[in-house]
Amino acid sequence: MSRIGKKPIYLPAGVTAEVKAHEVTIKGPKGTLQLTLHPHASVAQSTGEKGAQLDVTVLDPEGDDRAVWGTMRALTAQMVKGVTEGYVKTLELNGVGFKMAIKGQGLNMSLGFSHDVDYTLPVGVVAKIEANVLTLSGVDAQAVGRAAAEIRSLKKPEPYKGKGFKYSDEIVRRKAGKAAKSEK
Repeated sequence: MSRIGKKPIYLPAGVTAEVKAHEVTIKGPKGTLQLTLHPHASVAQSTGEKGAQLDVTVLDPEGDDRAVWGTMRALTAQMVKGVTEGYVKTLELNGVGFKMAIKGQGLNMSLGFSHDVDYTLPVGVVAKIEANVLTLSGVDAQAVGRAAAEIRSLKKPEPYKGKGFKYSDEIVRRKAGKAAKSEK
């Protein structure tokens, strides 16, 4: 049986859940998120010792549905966290002459190419720039993570000087440059 799937999801104060056939809607202070469930999974709302909670179940807990069980529970718990706290990803841009600016609902970046790169942010993701640090935030963990990954893929950090986008908690392994010629 799934260890993660069996755990109930407790709803904090100010968060409500609406469960329809194969769809869960979570509303909280930061926004609203929806999830379409797998056909073999279902969610039931109940009241437990800590207040309102959601319980995820599957048709066959001993069979192939175990793989779906933990995933559906994790995605639902992620939605609850998103509408209460939100998600944040932080990227650093290193390199001489590399710049970024917010233009409307997108970013304009000079990354050493012959042209500027424009990136349109997904709906629900907000960007903030301070010096060379880009902070992406939103209620949907998947949208924030995907936007951060797409921006990082525009100019990954190279191993010699470390130029490019890197996550704030990422460690870029540096390589030594050309070795000095040995005398013969």
